[in-house]
Amino acid sequence: MHFFPLSVLTFMRRALLTACAMGAVLALHAVNPATLPAAEQAPINIEANRMVSQENSNSVVFMGKVVAKQGAMTIRTDEMTVYYSDSADGNKAAGQLEKLVCIKNVQIVQDDWLGTGDRLDYFARQRKAVLSGNAKAWNGPNMVSGKTITYYLDEKRSVVEQDPSQKGRVRAVIRPGASQ
Repeated sequence: MHFFPLSVLTFMRRALLTACAMGAVLALHAVNPATLPAAEQAPINIEANRMVSQENSNSVVFMGKVVAKQGAMTIRTDEMTVYYSDSADGNKAAGQLEKLVCIKNVQIVQDDWLGTGDRLDYFARQRKAVLSGNAKAWNGPNMVSGKTITYYLDEKRSVVEQDPSQKGRVRAVIRPGASQ
């Protein structure tokens, strides 16, 4: 007997994985398109009220009603910052993604999956994504929530944590027999 059906774990993984994949592509760095899956080769469209490139801090900030779309996935947030490192030869255009941070009113949608929270942090070197601040994820009618939802990409493992300062606990609502 499984405590969580595979579908519940799968939707948490899928959502954070797609957010991380989009974050990696959003870094706008030189990548061999032939090595990317088809979904990651799709054009990325980003709209915001303002964009600031900060070369001294190796970051690009999108502010104000940010909407980033790639294929079937959409990220909405108030602010998205992409941090990158220079390439080995100092070329900023060919740098690597270090971290992606989305803050305030974060919403990630793909097909029937929805993830929400106050913040999304993606750490490229650790290949770890953290949705935090009243984090919730839905796959159709199924839902999981907690203070944070952390997904470890290489381990294909997710952890949902409660807020120890609150009386709230990790919650999951699973609707058996519902189509996924």
